[in-house]
Amino acid sequence: MKSTLGLALLSLVLIVSCKSGDKAVAKVCDEGCPAVDTIRYTINHPLKPEVYVSMKGCLPDSITWSNEGMSAFHRLKFSDLTGEDIQFNKNGIRFFIKDTSYVWMLTNNCSNMQGYCSKISYSMTGKIFRRNSAINNIDPKYKVDESLVAYTDRGNIFVEDMATGNTAMMTFGKVTDLDFNAMHETLDSVNITPTHIWAKVLIDKKWTEIQKDIRLE
Repeated sequence: MKSTLGLALLSLVLIVSCKSGDKAVAKVCDEGCPAVDTIRYTINHPLKPEVYVSMKGCLPDSITWSNEGMSAFHRLKFSDLTGEDIQFNKNGIRFFIKDTSYVWMLTNNCSNMQGYCSKISYSMTGKIFRRNSAINNIDPKYKVDESLVAYTDRGNIFVEDMATGNTAMMTFGKVTDLDFNAMHETLDSVNITPTHIWAKVLIDKKWTEIQKDIRLE
């Protein structure tokens, strides 16, 4: 039986207005306004798990997730996941659904490329894991394997396999002054695979390359 796990293209095209002078951001942000009201993602599974984002006035308004085994759907204001209103375009949001267990959402605010990640349980009593310091490969300077989610707490990089939940981390050696609204000022670039983390980090006003072999477990 083929695995129902996967990360695929969104079923509808989304374009959001966003302008910036930053060259890295310009590669990601498009001009225009959403031509659709809903961005929907699902996988091939008997219970049809899905997640969709409802748009309102060029901004993501709410997020809803459900499957046919649930007695009711879940819905949240999108800003409850990100902590603020953000803008993104068709390349700025991704989903990973693990059967009927949970869904990962990865997105970046195209105005400043701040990254967000959320792990949302399909269980009626499940908790939501969320970070506003995600290191997503939506950002052209952050190379992260498609199977992984990564985020930072200013002093470390944490990595998790979205399918298995196995984790690993790498420390910077000290807490930095990293501003999540301006990540590249401190965390210039990364290359993260299931076996290795490499990062270029500003530490004590000096750009430093840090790397570590990892084992997800």
